[in-house]
Amino acid sequence: MLKNVAALLLDDVNPFELGVLCEVFGLDRSEEGLPVHDFAVVSAEGPVLRTHAGFTITTPHGLDRLEEADLIAVPAGTHFVDREYPEEVLEALRRAVDRGARVLSVCSGAYVLGAAGLLDGRRCTTHWRHAAELARRFPRAVVEPDVLYVDEGPVITSAGTAAGIDACLHLVRQEYGTAAANTIARRMVVPPHRDGGQAQYIQRPLPRTRCDTVGDTLAWMERHLDQEMTVEQLAAQAHMSPRTFARRFQQETGTTPYRWLLRQRVLLAQHLLETSDETMDTIAGRTGFGNAAALRHQFVRSLGTTPNAYRRTFRGPTELTDVA
Repeated sequence: MLKNVAALLLDDVNPFELGVLCEVFGLDRSEEGLPVHDFAVVSAEGPVLRTHAGFTITTPHGLDRLEEADLIAVPAGTHFVDREYPEEVLEALRRAVDRGARVLSVCSGAYVLGAAGLLDGRRCTTHWRHAAELARRFPRAVVEPDVLYVDEGPVITSAGTAAGIDACLHLVRQEYGTAAANTIARRMVVPPHRDGGQAQYIQRPLPRTRCDTVGDTLAWMERHLDQEMTVEQLAAQAHMSPRTFARRFQQETGTTPYRWLLRQRVLLAQHLLETSDETMDTIAGRTGFGNAAALRHQFVRSLGTTPNAYRRTFRGPTELTDVA
């Protein structure tokens, strides 16, 4: 059972991510029938730690406190992406996993686990802004940038900020059951489980071409997203053979005409869901998907969530009207 939990802090820790761990594992909710954890905040770099918000944290617990922990949780911090970590911290994490403890990271805390070698050969995630760098810095890690969290054996990694809540509630659900996770979620006023993954939160600006060979055609495609298009039609628009057009398009955009078109249609659908009360069928027609079922299918494939769920997420309740 999960009884002993330690939050491992390094300098410039992010207070919110630390607060998530304190809220889920550090509060006594025994009056609600929930288990109480032996919870401690552990400093990896002296008794006084800086936070990125400008205040300090003092704790009497050093690295020796990790030796008895069933779970070691590492919150995010400023510059975690490019800093080095004390070897004694990394060794303590490795020992913990070797003796059967679990480790959990929130956001860029994954870099600490990566430096300890705990992501090697494992699926993992971090904030979408840092995912590419995590994969570059730890090439043996299997980085999944679109998910909210990954539970890979004794190692649990979560995406940016609030995704740490999702990972912690997942762990509570795994240890104590759905009722316990739901109770904590209600106290925190958060959903016990969120649909979809990080993909729905990633800002994706329209790609820029490296030259203007197909630039005019791209602009035409953007203006006619509601229409059916074939490579042959697009090639004629660009005054090229289909084969030459497909090759130039791949060279300049890094993708195929079909995938580029699909991405722009999903982007337009996201914009309309965020800013309008149009029905799903209307949005499907404007974005070239044809009908609501096709829109839903491609939206789920691209973003891991449904159009309705996306609309609820990105528009406040008072903004929503009764749309189909």
